[in-house]
Parts: sequence; C-alpha cells; structure tokens
Amino acid sequence: MKKIYLYIFCITGILQSSCAQKNDNDFFPDGSKIPDWFKDVTKVDYKALGKAYIITDFGVVNDSTTLQTEAIQKTIDNASSNGGGVIIIPKGTFLSGALFFKPNTHLYVSEGAVLKGSDNIENYPIMPSRMEGQNLDYFPALVNAYGVDGFTISGTGTIDGNGLKYWEAFWERRAINPKCTNLEVSRPRLVFVWKSNNVQMQDIKLKNSGFWSSHYYQCNNVKVLDVHITSPHQPVKAPSTDAIDIDVCNNVLIKGCYMAVNDDAIALKGGKGPWADTDENNGGNSNIIIEDCNFGFCHSALTCGSEAIHNKNIIMRNCTVKDAVRLLWLKMRPDTPQKYEFIRVENIKGYANSMIYVKPWTQFFDLKGKKEVPLSYSDNITMKNIELECNVFFDMKITEHDRLSNFTFENLNINAKNSDYDKSIIKGVTFNNVVVNKKTVK
Repeated sequence: MKKIYLYIFCITGILQSSCAQKNDNDFFPDGSKIPDWFKDVTKVDYKALGKAYIITDFGVVNDSTTLQTEAIQKTIDNASSNGGGVIIIPKGTFLSGALFFKPNTHLYVSEGAVLKGSDNIENYPIMPSRMEGQNLDYFPALVNAYGVDGFTISGTGTIDGNGLKYWEAFWERRAINPKCTNLEVSRPRLVFVWKSNNVQMQDIKLKNSGFWSSHYYQCNNVKVLDVHITSPHQPVKAPSTDAIDIDVCNNVLIKGCYMAVNDDAIALKGGKGPWADTDENNGGNSNIIIEDCNFGFCHSALTCGSEAIHNKNIIMRNCTVKDAVRLLWLKMRPDTPQKYEFIRVENIKGYANSMIYVKPWTQFFDLKGKKEVPLSYSDNITMKNIELECNVFFDMKITEHDRLSNFTFENLNINAKNSDYDKSIIKGVTFNNVVVNKKTVK
C-alpha cells in the first residue's frame, strides 16, 4: 500500500510540475497571476468612438507646406465641447505644431495620411512636462494627451516628427561640447501621454521623432498594438529617439510592434538622483509585457534606466531581435537608488552585440551634494529559451555599490565571439542547459 501511495505522490508531483511549466505564461515572474486584461487584444473601432471630425471639413486644407496647428486644434476643441469624438486625418500631408487632445477625443490617421510635425521649435510652447526622470517646463510633443482617460490613436497612417533639423542641431551642439546633455538642444517628442488610463495605440506608424518617439507617464492600462516605430541611425543619427518610454506606469502591453530607432527600443523610467525615491513625481513600473515584437537597430531591445528607481514584473517574450546593441540592458546608475526585480526575457531569436549588459551608467553622474552613494539592486532576473548570435555573451561588470542576485540562465544556445563569464559578481546564479559556442556552461 505504501508503494502505491508513493507512486501516486510521484505521479502527482510530475503532473503538477508539468502543469506549472506549461502555464508559466499565465504568471508574472513574482508568481502573481497575469490578469485577463493582458489577453484581450481587441482593436479599437474608431467608428464606435463617437462623431467623426474630419479635419478638412473644419477649415484645414490639404497642403503639406502650410502650418495648420490652430485649425486642427480648433477641431479637437470643437469635438470636446460637443461631447467628444474622433479627429480624423484624411489622406494627404498636414503640417502642425503641438496638438492637445481633450477628454473624450481620439485620433485616427487614415491610410495614406501623414500628420507631420513642424521643424520649428517655436511651434511647441514650453509648458509643464516630464523629461529624463524629472518634472520640468519643457516642449510638448506633437501629439499630447494630458488626463485623457480612454485616449486612443488608431489608423494605418503616419505621424512624422520631421526631425532632421533637430538631429543636426543636436550633433552640432555635441561637437562644440561633447558633455552637453540631451535637454540642451530644444527638441519635441512625437507622442506624450500623461496621467491617462485605459490608453490604446494601434496600427499607426511613428517615425523621425525629434526626441523620444512615444512617452507614457503616470498611466495605467496602456496597450500598444501592431505599431511601427522608426528613426534612422544613419546617415544622420536620430539622437535619443527611444521607441517607447514607460515612466511610472502599471499594466502595459506592447504586442506585435516593430521598433528600429537610434536609442533604446523600450526603456523603463521613473526618476533619477540620490533622492529620487522620495519625490512624489517619481515611481516604479510594474506588470509590463512585451511580446511578439520585432526589433531592428536599437541600442537595446529592453532597458531598465537610465532614469529608473523600481521596475517589477517585466516580461519580454516571443520576439525577434535583428540588430540590437544589447538584448537586455540593466543600467546601474550610481547616483540613484534602484531596484530591478522579477524580470524575465524568454523565447528570443536573432542577433545582438551583447546578450545581457549590466554595468554602471555614469553619464551625467550627480550626487547633488549627498555624501553616500546609493545602492542599486537587480534581483530575480531570468533569461531563457534564447537562440542568439552575439559578440559578447556575458557583458557584466559592477562596482561595490551594485548588488546582483538570483539570476537564472536556462535553455540558451549562444554563438559569441567573447564567451567569457564571471559568476562571482552575482549572488545566486543558475546555469541550466546553457550552450555557448557548442560548449555547455556549468
């Protein structure tokens, strides 16, 4: 009888283990269940969002050389004052400065339509904003939504930042002063969404942003579906044109997107500086899923930092990386208290110069008079089921102010020019079925 019970116990254990492995996609890395909200990828039907306001019916002319900010903004304001609706950009190219969407208004960019940003910074009036982990007065984006719950951007047309002059101005300034900051050259973003919940962007093309391509700050429940985001890295590099910046947000799904930009593809931000964790404007990012995406050239497919204090429950899965400088980048910023935890990168194929890159990020280091250097932590980081060509397998180096713990590398098949690794810098590291250059890593 004891043998029978033992047999049943063993079989039950095997089945439970198998089920747990099978249902791993249903849980965040900390073991909490992924809400059904992440499984709903229903596209927004703009026809169901209220009255259609085609901008050419409200005084906007189809002329790519005429600045029409005022007329387009009047259309948005008219829709808002009449209960809301969808601002439709019809086929053609329409030049504009900063636009501000209001509650119950949405943006639809038709196939063949281009909403093109002005390359004159005077068309972006300075106002309260958020950039690089700090709240400040700065230039708005081309498309802005401040406190617009339910805001959507849809359609298969293009939002074009027209960024060439901004990029050239930045590199001219950098040539004069190699230590100049990103904010020293006046540049607008393409899309900025602040304090807005239940936001969805789908199918649109974002390109040639002057600065960050899309930025979500203090938002909950954001879906970015099948969006195409690009900026060039040659012949003129488009500096700091991150594809998607997530800044103090909870519940974000990025699915089916293509990103190729001259900076990080997806960057998780939230604050910087020695007292960043005490500033009410700052905060963490939690419950972020990136899946079924393709990455072209980028400085990193997924980055924590450089302005971040807490990122938790981050999943990147089922993606292809073709030309990334890094697959996963954990920026350990020595002037900021940081904690990156429960991050899982899995089911990835392609090429990256470095598979994982964890090093101090010292650009613009500033303790602001504080004597003690804050500690930074990375804990419970998993990379699994990855087939990658790379130059550097284990691109990691830390200081006495960094704490790495509980890293798991599992089912990796890596070809690397530099296959060196140093387990000693991580407290608690597991290599399970890791093959580098056809040799098993132990």
